[in-house]
Amino acid sequence: MVSRVVEIVNETGLHTRPGNQFVKEAKKYESDITVKKGDKEFSAKSLLKLMKIGISKGDQVEISCNGSDEEVALESLCTFISNLTD
Repeated sequence: MVSRVVEIVNETGLHTRPGNQFVKEAKKYESDITVKKGDKEFSAKSLLKLMKIGISKGDQVEISCNGSDEEVALESLCTFISNLTD
């Protein structure tokens, strides 16, 4: 398992449109992928759960990947978050 903490830099956070793009990116990988904000943890492959958490600009989230393609998945999702512009 690999994980990394990233800061949300997008002005509007991970609202519906970028959240949906993030989920689509996560679904490309076989690994189990979770996102943790504070004490709340959820599957990165569920838009509904992502929306419930309410991830805003400046929030720090931990992305964890566990599986055969975990390294590639983690790098891809962290790059996605870092380059996200509404």
